[in-house]
Amino acid sequence: MEEILDQYGSLLKEVDAWFTRAAAAHPEQIRCGKGCSGCCRGLFDITLLDALYLQQGGLKLPLTVREDVLVRARQRVAAITVQWPEFSQPYLLNHRTEEEWQELMPEDDETPCVLLDDNGHCLVYEYRPMTCRLHGLPLVDVGGELMHDEWCTENFQGVDPLGLAGLEGEFDRFFHEEVRLDRELSLLLSGRIICELDTVIPAALLIDFPNIKLPS
Repeated sequence: MEEILDQYGSLLKEVDAWFTRAAAAHPEQIRCGKGCSGCCRGLFDITLLDALYLQQGGLKLPLTVREDVLVRARQRVAAITVQWPEFSQPYLLNHRTEEEWQELMPEDDETPCVLLDDNGHCLVYEYRPMTCRLHGLPLVDVGGELMHDEWCTENFQGVDPLGLAGLEGEFDRFFHEEVRLDRELSLLLSGRIICELDTVIPAALLIDFPNIKLPS
């Protein structure tokens, strides 16, 4: 498991390097960065691999801070169980329909992420999920494919970023590597490859990985 986490950490550093290059190419157009938390609201799905990596960051927090985070996480999960009473360990979403996901994760949900401190800073920034690192910019692969055509409204004001150079990244390779590692983790945890295992950040912090039981 440590080897999988090490490989994932290296992959995330590559994603960060892409973002740093893009921000350096267009500093006047990209406001996203460490300390910005305008988009850190509501619920969104992350992989089980992200959940495990996130927990490593949580374990490094001072005890009192970690306990406060876990209290917020339990409260958020309790709110989810009002809508989904059977939402429990290991807190996976994949048996639900897309319509149910949309009901759980409405776009107008402004609830702050449980991992934000009082100043809006991410407490586990170096361990944040892949999607947090990609959010804010369009994702244009080096091969020319547009893989995500949305971006934060604080960025590229009055400018179409799809016409700008310097935003391209190796997203096809990034995503294939992420899927490979996610499947390796499922094989390690269950003895078989499971293609998709997703959760949300509050629940991710509560997953009992040492005793995890994945669905058959």
